[in-house]
Amino acid sequence: MSKFNLFLHKLAHWEYWPFGIVYFPMYFAWLYYAAKARTWFFFLPANPLIKNAGFLLESKKEIYDSIPAFAIPKTLLFPQHSDSSYILGKMKETGIGFPCIAKPDIGMKGLAVSRLDNEQDLSSYLTKIQLDFLIQEYISLPNEMGIFYYRMPGETTGGISGIVHKELLSITGDGSSSIEELLHKDPRYQFQIPALRKIYGKGLAEIPGRGEIKDLVPYGNHARGAKFTDSSAYADAQLVTFIDQLCRQVPEFYYGRLDIKYNTLEELKQGKNFCIIELNGAGSEPTHIYDPAHSIFFAWKEILRHYRLLWEISIKNHQRGFPHMAWRDGLTMLRQHKEVVKKLQAF
Repeated sequence: MSKFNLFLHKLAHWEYWPFGIVYFPMYFAWLYYAAKARTWFFFLPANPLIKNAGFLLESKKEIYDSIPAFAIPKTLLFPQHSDSSYILGKMKETGIGFPCIAKPDIGMKGLAVSRLDNEQDLSSYLTKIQLDFLIQEYISLPNEMGIFYYRMPGETTGGISGIVHKELLSITGDGSSSIEELLHKDPRYQFQIPALRKIYGKGLAEIPGRGEIKDLVPYGNHARGAKFTDSSAYADAQLVTFIDQLCRQVPEFYYGRLDIKYNTLEELKQGKNFCIIELNGAGSEPTHIYDPAHSIFFAWKEILRHYRLLWEISIKNHQRGFPHMAWRDGLTMLRQHKEVVKKLQAF
């Protein structure tokens, strides 16, 4: 697809529009709820034991530590500039081998997340990462979904407000085309070529064998080429009960999205063969909106519905005694977030 046709494709499919354009009408709704709460940063009480309620700058390691160990990957936290031999020693002690996942402890949209297949990959990662980071066991379960969970303070059970199934960015070889040529056959993947060139370099010239599958991005992030399908219909009573029981084991967690890898849906409902890859708080998007079958109007309706949930939960927790964020602290949070984003984008 030519650059012009790719531009037209992006224009016709809102899921590729810039965040600021998609969310611009939503800022007025946010202002409405902020005025009702008398604070722009009304979300802080939503998840009172997560830093900034999980809106920005939250530590992934601190969140992992709040989740039952059986439900998460083995995870190690390292400060920036850590020595590779020290990291390898800790990995060996913990039972984390290659491949593994490296990610910034404070991150967003899959930036600076990499699969490390060997010690050379680790050394390369250390030269680029400018933040404290995690080394995490690689979970090879075949399926991934994001489940949006909420629970009103004072209520004993919660619910699921949306589910997205994630189809990761992978290509299937035909025996004659290079990886980059195969990427050009799908507009969704073609958008990712500049980012993939930074990761794989000349490796994109490799010609996979016929039927050979290459997983190019090992996690389901829409900004990194994953296709999202709205699977909210999966939320039957059995799945809701299991997710609710799991989330209630995370202290004072009321609002956010769980990104989960699993084997089969039936096993997940029974609490078998699954792993929580990440738990996101007040900054979570209802990512089922990015199903290509949904219109921008559906997306706006769902975002508004979740803003309402976030506001109601925050107000109820504020009434329980959890404070709102002071204006000065909120501005500091935004300034620090901007600095983190620069470091992530420089990776």
